Amino acid sequence: MTGRNRAVVSVIGRDQKGVVARVSTYLAGCNANIEDTEQRVMEGLFIMTMLVDLNDVSSTLDELILGLRKIGDEMGLEVKVRLAGGPTERKRVAVLVTKEPHCLEQLIRDRDAGLLAGDLAVVLANHPDLEPLARAHGLAFKWSASKDKDAHFAWLLEQLAEVKPDLVVLARYMQVLPGRLIERFPFRIINIHPSLLPYHPGPNAYKQAWEEGVRVSGCTAHFVTEELDAGPVILQDVFHIRVGEDTLDEVKARGQALEGTVLSRAVQFYLNDQLVVKDRKVIFRPGRFTGEA
Repeated sequence: MTGRNRAVVSVIGRDQKGVVARVSTYLAGCNANIEDTEQRVMEGLFIMTMLVDLNDVSSTLDELILGLRKIGDEMGLEVKVRLAGGPTERKRVAVLVTKEPHCLEQLIRDRDAGLLAGDLAVVLANHPDLEPLARAHGLAFKWSASKDKDAHFAWLLEQLAEVKPDLVVLARYMQVLPGRLIERFPFRIINIHPSLLPYHPGPNAYKQAWEEGVRVSGCTAHFVTEELDAGPVILQDVFHIRVGEDTLDEVKARGQALEGTVLSRAVQFYLNDQLVVKDRKVIFRPGRFTGEA
């Protein structure tokens, strides 16, 4: 190989002896130079990221990757390799919406700012309201009414099968997904909920908080599971409520100002491969080598 060729090697799995030695010895045997490494153990989960110089390797890249994956199979580890600083296959994101535009608007702004390491492949909806917004920013938009739930979700599954998204984002999509759809995308659906889960799950979360007289509320980005609003939490942010002074509309407006930002940040973490779900908990992977090396 010629030029400045580098790869990022990611290793994730149950903490056990010999992982670092096994991977390092294999890379050395291939004449690959480890330039930097970061590792940690969280709740029994071993996470390691290596930056590797490939200029003098004695095998092809395919052979190198196959060898690393064999180690992973033998030790029960997930091993991934991607070229650093070179072209990579961008992840595809399907965005589901209803009528509220603020979360979709934030995703579009962050896409335009280069913050999303992926492409907004399609916007799917159960109302036509956000079609002008989507199309004005070059996004494909399709919708199907959800009055007939079975028909709507059958349509949605067909659309997602066609798009083949790496991630599905519920940007204030006001429908409860059926189990058959969630099973199709395990821990690949991110939702934004307008409360600090586990408090105030379900509908009308801001109203629940306002009526209970709580002084702090917020929003939660989480993975979707079949248990409503109980999937692994990715990010949360808070805002204060002036009890006895704020109207319900003021509480909603304050919460909505946070929703898009929190959702987009969670999407960015996912697209940057910085999230790991273990035992229904989200663990953040090292992010030092996610950009250009």
